[in-house]
Parts: sequence; C-alpha cells; structure tokens
Amino acid sequence: MKIRALLLADDCNPDWPSLPVVGYKACRSIADHADVVVATHVRNRPQIERDGMGRGRVVYLNNEYIAAPMHKAATALRGGGSVGWSTNMAMYYPPYLAFEWEARKRFGRELKAGQFDVVHRVTPMSPTIPSPMSQWSPVPFVLGPLNGGLKWPAAFAAELRREKEWLAYVRRVYRALPFYRPTYGHAAAILAAFKHTMNDLPRSARAKAIDFPEVGIDPSLFSSAGPRKISERCTFLFAGRLVPYKCPDVAVMAFAQSALLRKHQLLVVGEGPERGRLEKIIAEHQLGDCVKLLGAVPQAKVGEIMRESEVFCFPSIRELGAGVVVEAMACGMCCVVVDYGGPGGLIDENRGVKVALGDKMQLVERFGREMEKLAEDSARRRVLSAAAMEYAVKEYSWDAKARKTIEVYEWVLGRRDVKPEFI
Repeated sequence: MKIRALLLADDCNPDWPSLPVVGYKACRSIADHADVVVATHVRNRPQIERDGMGRGRVVYLNNEYIAAPMHKAATALRGGGSVGWSTNMAMYYPPYLAFEWEARKRFGRELKAGQFDVVHRVTPMSPTIPSPMSQWSPVPFVLGPLNGGLKWPAAFAAELRREKEWLAYVRRVYRALPFYRPTYGHAAAILAAFKHTMNDLPRSARAKAIDFPEVGIDPSLFSSAGPRKISERCTFLFAGRLVPYKCPDVAVMAFAQSALLRKHQLLVVGEGPERGRLEKIIAEHQLGDCVKLLGAVPQAKVGEIMRESEVFCFPSIRELGAGVVVEAMACGMCCVVVDYGGPGGLIDENRGVKVALGDKMQLVERFGREMEKLAEDSARRRVLSAAAMEYAVKEYSWDAKARKTIEVYEWVLGRRDVKPEFI
C-alpha cells in the first residue's frame, strides 16, 4: 500500500527559477511513488494547471491577505528582487505562518481522521522559517530539505554590501522566533543539505537529521547523449544570476590575465546587476573575441549550451545548494568550483576541481591556474567529465531523489528499522 503524504510546498512553480521549480519537481517526483496531495499557494495555480502535478492532487491555499503586502514591503526594502536575500526571508516569516494556518484549517479533519500517513514540508527550504504544523500534525512530520547556515566569507565584505545582506550580522536571532524550537523538537525527520546546514541545526535535532541536498536534475533537460567531443579551443561556461556573491567577474578576470586562456572562449549565461561590471572588464581588456555575455536563456537552452561546452567555472563564494553545478555535471561538464558550501560538497577530485576559498584576487589567480591546466589537458577533461555525469545522473535525478524520500517516510513510520543515509 502506498504511503499517503500531504506535501506542504508554498513555493512550487514549474516556471519560476531556483526554489519554486525545485519544489515543483520534488513534489511531482514524490507523487510517482506515494499517494500525494500537494498544498501550495494560489499564485502557482496557472502554471501547475498547465503542466499538471503528475499523479499528485493539488490544493491551492490563499494567504494573500498578508503575503501580498509583505512581498511588496520586502521588494521595496531590497531595492528589487536580485539582492538582499536575508531580508526577503525575514519578511517571509509572517506569510508562511499564515500559509500553514490555512493548511491546518483545510486539512485538520482529514489528518485527525487518519487520511494521511505523513506530513512533509518541502518548501520553504530555509532553516530560519519555522513550521508550526510540526506540532499541529497528529501524524509524523518531515521537515526539509533545509539549506542554510553558511557564513559569509570575511574577505568578501564588499560583495556583502552590494548584496545588501545586512541581516547576516544578526542572523541567529531567528532561533528566538515563536515556533522555532517546537519545529525541530516535534519533527520526526529533518532533511538537511550539506555539512553547513547539518552543523547549524539544534544539537537535540541532529539524531533525526539526514544529509539530503535539495538540488536535483531533470534528465530531459540536463543530460549528455554520449562521450563529449573534445576540441582544441576549449569552451568554458559560467551560468547563474549575475550578482555579487556568485563572482562571475572572477572567471572573466582569469581570462583577462591569461594569454593562454585567451586562445579559448568563455560564455557567460545569466542576467543581473553585475553585468555592467563584466562589460567594463571585457572592454578594458579587449576580451570581445573570447568572452561572450549571452544574457538570460530558458532552461532547455542552458542544457544545450552545457552540452556544447566543456568546463563549468563557478566561483560563487556563498552558494548554499548549487543546483546549476549538478546540471553541468549531468551534461558531462568538468566543473571548477570554490571549496565552500554546496559546490564543495558536490565535487571531489575524481569528478571536478575544487579551488580553496580566498580573497577576490586569490580566487582569480587560483581559478585561472586550474582553468589553464584543464585547457591544456583534454584527456583529464574527458575523465572528469565522464565521472561527473555518471555521479549526477545516479544520485540527483528527481526520480532517484523521490525514491530516497520514500525511504525517509518508511523510517519515520516504523517500516524501516535503520535511519537512511545517502551521503
């Protein structure tokens, strides 16, 4: 008999990047293996009704009476939607409590009647947002995957200011918020991404914690049909929002300072406030023949570009999850990443290159050195590419992740004696 699961996924939208699309794909995949009802926000209705939820049933909840004004206020405080992520999450706290209150009103009787075996909060994925449903639910409550608690690197104070991450200085205040302690105390299992999140959990909750990165891949968009073609002119790629903490300028500056790299090419996919800085570097160093800014492109197109490129350069200095790294790996790319946060947990010496965290100039020098080595060693690129692709498809396809989630449900329901371990 299939497990009956109520999935709470406020952020759940196939068209919206980052968290919403991750939430959507996670819920849809779980629905292939369990009897699922997805509770999500009414704002997601048009896109979900267009694409469907697979075998899952969807119920739309409306907390716009508080979500709309709080979103408007958060956008004003952030000066838009590109930076100030901590401010956005702080303003998200009241609307999310209202979302779970609406979920309790809608599903309270069904839960008491035993119509669900487990309640699982899939989104939001921030450990700073508590979940009162953990104590309201009469059936086991699963929390996560969560991702957070990664400290801002001290050497990048300028990037912190440009990101408007003022709340980073008082982040731990969230532990005093109402519902925080009961959330972790009542949860039957906590899915937490990478060591930085595991270490940020309350000590009393760590026995229930399972290392479970939130990132995943859709093989229909991100995969490689076979061995990668190796060309004399190596194509490097950066893909992501052009924001300060992702440091796209590191990859561009590495080309600016290397005569060897100038013989190859760098493609930059994405848009954001840092584009002007990149255009200035390209103009000052006359990189127009080897560095191309492609702007924002659809996900399917990103997959095509990844399959046509060889080395993925991702110098982000505070990346929590790094789903784009998994996507690049699945497309058979050799990845060069900063050994900090999510990327450092995804890459090892057999399937990519990790660069030690340093200040901006150190990163430029270190990335440049590793990029030069890869540009001159096609055999090594081929080996790392094959290993990365195999690992990503095996561990991070949405179907594989859904099967792992079912193992967690079986454990909290007493159908499995040993706590699952996936890393």
